[in-house]
Amino acid sequence: MSDSTDPNAPASTAGPAGPAAHPSGAPLLSPETIGPRELVMRVMPMPADANGNGDIFGGWIMAQVDLAGSVLPARISRGRIATVAVNQFIFKQPVSVGDLLSFYAQVTRIGRTSITVHVEVFAERNPANPHVVKVTEANLTYVAIDRDGKSRVFGEAV
Repeated sequence: MSDSTDPNAPASTAGPAGPAAHPSGAPLLSPETIGPRELVMRVMPMPADANGNGDIFGGWIMAQVDLAGSVLPARISRGRIATVAVNQFIFKQPVSVGDLLSFYAQVTRIGRTSITVHVEVFAERNPANPHVVKVTEANLTYVAIDRDGKSRVFGEAV
């Protein structure tokens, strides 16, 4: 997606495929890989996800953000990844049952074995008079791992 905070902004296109390109055509570990914001997940919380006040549990939202944040690192690493850090997590507004949540992820840093991702969550509310609000944002770091759970360099065989 674009840099705009508008979740309905048009998707950006990937750069030309190089010698080490991902099946999507985006080059691995290049400036084209870092930057574009993508819609990676949509989900609607249900009553079982709510606390006694009727708000969605923060832990449920955190789990969804972790899942959404892992999409791009898993694609880039071409193998297993693990969450190693939640660098920042901000709850901006409460989430309610029936909100349609859209999760946008953007790779902000790629290291030798780790990737940092920024995730923004928007809630589409009130179907009769719809409006969209940012409810959460977070920065998470994932590491590429091998079959034994040891970190590995991106692009190495799994």
